[in-house]
Amino acid sequence: MPRVARNLTGVLIVLGWVGGCAPADREQLIHEVLKADPSFARVLDHHRELANRIDTYRQELALKRKTVEENIAHLRKDLAAAATSVRSKTLEAKKRLQPEREQLTLRLSLASEELRAKRAQRASVGRSIAQLGKSLGQQDGGLTPQERSRQQAQLDELARDTARLDQELAALREHTRLLRIKLLLIKL
Repeated sequence: MPRVARNLTGVLIVLGWVGGCAPADREQLIHEVLKADPSFARVLDHHRELANRIDTYRQELALKRKTVEENIAHLRKDLAAAATSVRSKTLEAKKRLQPEREQLTLRLSLASEELRAKRAQRASVGRSIAQLGKSLGQQDGGLTPQERSRQQAQLDELARDTARLDQELAALREHTRLLRIKLLLIKL
């Protein structure tokens, strides 16, 4: 039987014996195999070197894992602290804008009230114009020329009031629109 086959057979017998029997002393098994095949020492040395290298890699990985996990824990703490800091700074910044926001809100409220009042006034003037126009439009209303002249003067005055109110309404609408835009622009 060639030497390689004999060595392989010896290793297989030892492995079979190790696998099928009670645990044996590793050193005793190595001694037995080397007695049968001294050239196997080179394979065992190579195996030992690779096993040591694998163990070193595992230790490096364990160290790297520990370092990374410590860094992750530290970074999580940093992130939580940064988030808390940003929240408090954000609230402080919003508080600094609060007076301007309140002032604009008050101005908008007052302008909206004034706009409602002007609209009501404009509607009242419109109703008065309609009534006077209707009265003047009737041929048999029984009005004297002086009364007609007086009502026409009232109608002309109401028309001027209407034009003035329309201008004031347009200005108030623009003013309230600008106040709303300002509020929107400073909203955080």
